Amino acid sequence: MIDAEVDLLVLGLGNTLCGDDGAGVAAVSRLRDRFHAPPGVEVLDGGTLGLSLLPYLQRAKRAILVDAVRTSDPPGTLVRLEGGDVAHAAAHRLSPHQVGVADLLDGAALTGRAPDPIVLLGVVPASIDLTTALTPEVETRIDDLVDAVVVEAARLGVRLTPVVSP
Repeated sequence: MIDAEVDLLVLGLGNTLCGDDGAGVAAVSRLRDRFHAPPGVEVLDGGTLGLSLLPYLQRAKRAILVDAVRTSDPPGTLVRLEGGDVAHAAAHRLSPHQVGVADLLDGAALTGRAPDPIVLLGVVPASIDLTTALTPEVETRIDDLVDAVVVEAARLGVRLTPVVSP
């Protein structure tokens, strides 16, 4: 059901068939495996669904997007953007699915139902070639990206609790 408002949406983005472009999806998958989200928090693998994700974004009070972000920094560098920088990155610095993300953010803004804040946490890709494997530079940073999401959620007042193994 996508009608109920959520306090925080953690949205993993990217194409798992394009190497490091799948970093956001990989991080959200790992986050789900290792942490419990409290009621009112939704952790979602958005892949490359673009505008199909608009209802999820519109019902979120706050959002953390997790994705690959192209910058001039070395591959594997973690990136944090907030506010208008997120929309700018979606239009210019995200990977091949960027048009869908830019449209998604524009759609939420145009309807007056965009989360506030929107934070983008990402990692600089080494390669977005056709492969299902992450490069070593990015794979070794996925746990750090998950930790960054947990820290960001805490900054927003949301505690993600570790899963206790039996």
